[in-house]
Amino acid sequence: MVAEPGGPEDEKPQSDEAHSAFSQPAGTEPAAPPEEDHPTSEFALPAGVTPESPAPGSGSGTGSASGSETTGSAFVTPSTYSFRDSPPAFTPAYGVPMVRLTKEAPWQDRMRTMLRMPVAERPATEPVQRHDEEEGPPVPRVLDLTLRIGELLLAGGEGAEDVEAAMFAVMRSYGLDRCEPTVTFTLLSISHQPSLVDDPVTASRTVRRRGTDYTRLAAVFRLIDDITTADDEVSLEEAYRRLAEIRRNRHPYPGWVLTMAAGGLAGAASVLVGGGPLVFVVAALGAMLGDRLAWLCAGRGLPEFYQFVVAAMPPAAMGVALTLTHWSDVRPSAVITGGLFALLPGRALVAGVQDGLTGYYITASARLLEVMYFFIAIVTGVLLALYGGLQLGAKLDPDARLITHDRPVIQILASMVLTLSFAILLQQERATVLAVTLNGGVAWIVFGAMARTGNLSAVAATAAAAGLVGLFGQLFSRYRYTSSLPYITAAIGPLLPGSATYFGLLGVAQNHLSQGLASLSTAVATALAIAIGVNLGSEISRLFMRVPGAVGGANRRAAKRTRGF
Repeated sequence: MVAEPGGPEDEKPQSDEAHSAFSQPAGTEPAAPPEEDHPTSEFALPAGVTPESPAPGSGSGTGSASGSETTGSAFVTPSTYSFRDSPPAFTPAYGVPMVRLTKEAPWQDRMRTMLRMPVAERPATEPVQRHDEEEGPPVPRVLDLTLRIGELLLAGGEGAEDVEAAMFAVMRSYGLDRCEPTVTFTLLSISHQPSLVDDPVTASRTVRRRGTDYTRLAAVFRLIDDITTADDEVSLEEAYRRLAEIRRNRHPYPGWVLTMAAGGLAGAASVLVGGGPLVFVVAALGAMLGDRLAWLCAGRGLPEFYQFVVAAMPPAAMGVALTLTHWSDVRPSAVITGGLFALLPGRALVAGVQDGLTGYYITASARLLEVMYFFIAIVTGVLLALYGGLQLGAKLDPDARLITHDRPVIQILASMVLTLSFAILLQQERATVLAVTLNGGVAWIVFGAMARTGNLSAVAATAAAAGLVGLFGQLFSRYRYTSSLPYITAAIGPLLPGSATYFGLLGVAQNHLSQGLASLSTAVATALAIAIGVNLGSEISRLFMRVPGAVGGANRRAAKRTRGF
């Protein structure tokens, strides 16, 4: 017997769930609630949307209740939803580490930490400089200012990672989030996406000319430090004005001082490898003549390759001329070696290896290719002079060794003079010259103690000395809140492989290919030891600093991961 609807069997008490606000009695139409009682929870159905019919057998309770539960799913956006307060879309099982960037750390470390994070884990931007909150920051002007700053840094010899960190710092300081800077050897680009539904804005700039002026580099770093500091109010107009002043500033040293510095560098290098006062004078004259010829070629518009060829010929010709005079107390090899010290591209080599170690392989390949062209130009100029000397009957001994006895005090003083001259050639600020000179003297002391006193490998001693140069240079730069290049590049001057390069070229010129190639291999190994040592010293210095990172002692992230682990 089937009971009819509305009989006694249907009059039993209903559960609390059946009498909830989301279910209606069977057979009745839902009544519209009063205007002030419209629900505003996440289960509310937007006006004008027809609810879908529930699937058969799904849900519990009555059909209307099931339909309400189906339409009130997580896919319906609540009316109180705000994207600023929305939770993460996905939370991994191990949780998302909270990142706090300490403002006490230098902006270089803070921005480098963010660049080495995945994009999804970067903290939200905190604009340092003020802008109109209704209209937002002027995106085209901020991108243009950032590209101009990055151009000066890249043209001045900064590494690709440091340039990206500087560009990232400028953009975030002016309130631009979701920006990705990209740096290659000659091209700078920025991609900014205002939101997930807006089209990205991309800007780029090409580096046409490169010049060595560490005074200008330090001024750019001071500008970036002021922009990233909340205590200083630097508007876009003020930043453009200061950037224009940096571009217009003249070099701190005139041309004749640079020529004298080139002579002092070559003379000090010749004394460093065993020369005397006469060798110092001859090497200095050869280097100054080569420098003036290179300036003349540059004024005529010749490429740098030919400038290096012309600059390498006078010191080698001076050494050959001394050999033809048969002076027994003069070492022609020391004269030629001193001239090579003034030409070896140590700055470009260090920057190229550093870019490769930090994962910027395209930029590193381009820099190392530039170093190779410069080295070939030096080889061409020296070989032309050596071949001419051999045709004239010059007796050049490839088996001779430059240093037969150690002169610690003289060599330390010569290394400091070499570093001082190198710093002037790099157009460094006068305030940094003393620090880098002392750094170069310490590097030579470490090298001499390990290679001469301890009889260790010259390559290993060079790497250790270069590591200390990188360590001290990084500490000096953090103390002054500036670039580390002014404290590093000149200090590696005494460690450059000038003698190994000369004897390798001499062996090739005299058809002793095995000896020549072995000596050139030693020169290449020494150069790589310098570059790797400098980079390792810089990285070690950051390990002992307070690095901004995740709470709880999370490890510092590496630059790149190339093997998937």
